[in-house]
Amino acid sequence: MGEQQSVLVLNCGSSSLKFAMVTLRRGDALVVGLAECLGSPEARLVITVNGERHFSDLQAGDHQKAIDVMLARMVEIFGERLPIIGIGHRVVHGGERFSGPALLDDTVEKEIQLCATFAPLHNPANLIGIRGMRKAFPRLPQVAVFDTAFHQTMPQAAFMYAIPHELYTDRGIRRYGFHGTSHAYITSETVGVLGLDPQSHGLVTVHLGNGCSACAVCNGQSVETTMGLSPLEGMAMGTRSGDVDPDLPRFLAELCGMDQKAVSEMLNRRSGLLGLSGVSSDMRAVLIAEENGNQRAKLAVEVFVHRTVRAVFSMASALARLDAIVFTGGIGENSAEIRKRVGRRLRLLGVELSAERNETAAGGSVAVISAEASRTTCLVVPTNEELMIAREVVKTMDTHGQLSE
Repeated sequence: MGEQQSVLVLNCGSSSLKFAMVTLRRGDALVVGLAECLGSPEARLVITVNGERHFSDLQAGDHQKAIDVMLARMVEIFGERLPIIGIGHRVVHGGERFSGPALLDDTVEKEIQLCATFAPLHNPANLIGIRGMRKAFPRLPQVAVFDTAFHQTMPQAAFMYAIPHELYTDRGIRRYGFHGTSHAYITSETVGVLGLDPQSHGLVTVHLGNGCSACAVCNGQSVETTMGLSPLEGMAMGTRSGDVDPDLPRFLAELCGMDQKAVSEMLNRRSGLLGLSGVSSDMRAVLIAEENGNQRAKLAVEVFVHRTVRAVFSMASALARLDAIVFTGGIGENSAEIRKRVGRRLRLLGVELSAERNETAAGGSVAVISAEASRTTCLVVPTNEELMIAREVVKTMDTHGQLSE
């Protein structure tokens, strides 16, 4: 197996396409790229190789244009024979149909389309990437890796809504959970770093970024999580509200004349840190505004921390033991201030952070941030969803006898 043999990982959004070539031997990325603003005059492709960024104007191109230019650039870099043994596709929603990765064929593709009922903004975009790459590489194994799959181990008591049961049996309405690839990756890393028994441990994993979710992990399996039928449920996020009173849409319809579409747009795109602060959805900007005396920014941070703490306690209640609390994601990995504020309120769980360890945890490395006297270990583990997807591709190919040494 050559040093450059890789899995191409694709994450296709509604107006963007992210990708990375992850090597099998070292697990690093030979190439990372982002096609953004697709369909608009600002559409462009940015590819980073060996730390050097290369820009391509996509001239208002769509996803297929981005794929074509991406492949052309990669041929320029690596030659006609790309060192790719398989392709992994991030798919947001797999419903109850998929509890693990799936080797792509026409049947699986149709099943992903059916799951678009639950993720109308995400699954159709994911399918664009799948269809484009299956057309470009018809003989190369391709694997769908689902955000929801890791949470399929939740018990019924955790995933059921207290609504008429036939809505679940007839329509599949239930809690599914998301960020599963991230939670699975940091679970595996934490078990290894702390030397925990893979068959006997309890973790609360906390993914804090523009999207936020927490997960209770018992012996490597998700038993509870904060997101539900959609990624809107749960914690306060960058632009998403998280939990609100289910009757809020009716109030907004009556008081403000907002229809269902307007309410959904507000809760998903104009709420969270952005809606509360009026400054930004980026925690860094909100913290700076708070330092400068902006009271709305101060409130936004307080709500974010409060909801995060509440989520951690909620997840801990689903476990028989708690070995560690793990922070990841853009905020979780990089904001010592947010970790400090959350940690102060977790003392009931035996948490005592080390000020020095917390402040120096940076640089994309795993770091224990709890004090020696802390009864519960706290650590920062940088997530790597691309590597996790690449691993799942290799395992799936091996299972189906399509992995050659």
